Amino acid sequence: MVTGSCSGGARAVARCDQLGLAPYSDMMGGLYRAYLTPAHRATVDQVGGWMFEAGMSARIDPAGNLVGHYPGARSDAPALIIGSHLDSVRDGGCYDGPLGVMLGIECVAALHAAGRRLPFAIDVYGFGDEEGSRFPAAMLSSRAVAGTLDVDLMTIADTHGVPLADALRDFNAADDDEGVMQILETAPLGIAGFHKARRRTGHVLAYLEAHIEQGPALEADGLAVGTVTGIAAQLRYRVVVTGMAGHAGTTTMRLRRDPLAGAAAMVLSVEQLARADNSDVVATVGMIEALPGAPNVIPGEVRFTIDVRSGVETRRDTVAEQILDRIVEIADARDLDFAIERIHDLPASPCDAALMDLMDAALVAAGQSPRRLVSGAGHDAMNMAALCPTAMLFIRCKGGISHNPAEHVDPADADIALQVMLGFIERLAAKHA
Repeated sequence: MVTGSCSGGARAVARCDQLGLAPYSDMMGGLYRAYLTPAHRATVDQVGGWMFEAGMSARIDPAGNLVGHYPGARSDAPALIIGSHLDSVRDGGCYDGPLGVMLGIECVAALHAAGRRLPFAIDVYGFGDEEGSRFPAAMLSSRAVAGTLDVDLMTIADTHGVPLADALRDFNAADDDEGVMQILETAPLGIAGFHKARRRTGHVLAYLEAHIEQGPALEADGLAVGTVTGIAAQLRYRVVVTGMAGHAGTTTMRLRRDPLAGAAAMVLSVEQLARADNSDVVATVGMIEALPGAPNVIPGEVRFTIDVRSGVETRRDTVAEQILDRIVEIADARDLDFAIERIHDLPASPCDAALMDLMDAALVAAGQSPRRLVSGAGHDAMNMAALCPTAMLFIRCKGGISHNPAEHVDPADADIALQVMLGFIERLAAKHA
């Protein structure tokens, strides 16, 4: 049985902390690492170096994902993919995503130090775009790997009007920097080749993702880690409400067609309808923008997003339909125009039952009480489920806080997670020996 260094989990946490600082962030005084930005590229280069030190080769695939490869006992061995994401939300925490990548690297480092080759290869993925914090469609890079990408890439641009095609070109151009190509092999990045990141069905044995819980359940139960049973279904919409811009001092109240006032009523209805369902449904307006955005101008247009989630798709869909109906009613009552675009529809994604059993056994072997819990947050695992069986391990985070600079993971918990992951890998290897 291979065991990780007692400092392996602590090293993973320390590396996440290092990646929270310049040049690995796109903002001053906090962490924001968006897909295909200079900070993302600096992170890929650094993490690629850590992969190399752990005994892997490292490359950048056509979707901008970082991939570390540790060969199996046979050259034609299928792969266990261990992955998570390297991007972050604006002003986020250091561990949401990167900790899973760092722990994957530590798993390989332990195997390499022991001189172990398994019946399968291990590919550690640092996905580029899970959060969707730059481009409107999230999880582009893991969907490309899973072969489920169904959006027109030519139409995608960020809030500054930079097309995805240009961002890929600029990211690729960083290969001209001195030293980058000494470690990383880089596929040509571009819209035309983006789908070539896809892995072939049958060549991937399973997918394993370790991730902070982003909730309080493990901490409340006094547990360091837990087995994830699946990921909740998710719907996301972009709403544009249009009225009539006008002077704030001269347009009388009864003549106004104010889309911001209408949007405010719509936002409140999102909360009210989700609460009224009295279930696991959650609904969030996470982004809102009023245009033209001047203090003495009545807005002419308001844009906002709606995110609806539940462990049961029918329940999620029922509440989402109620929300959309209410938006129509509010717009009609206020003489406002509107447009609603469904950005994505992610079904519930259960983890593989046999792999959950292996994870539970690894938990017990590591001295941990088995605990199973569902994920309300989306993860790359939900896309990878279309390619292969998936397993997830949650790690306790202080206060359940995530998407926040206060996000914190105890290095001792990360060490426990590493031992559980290695135990899972050993059990999977025995099953496929």
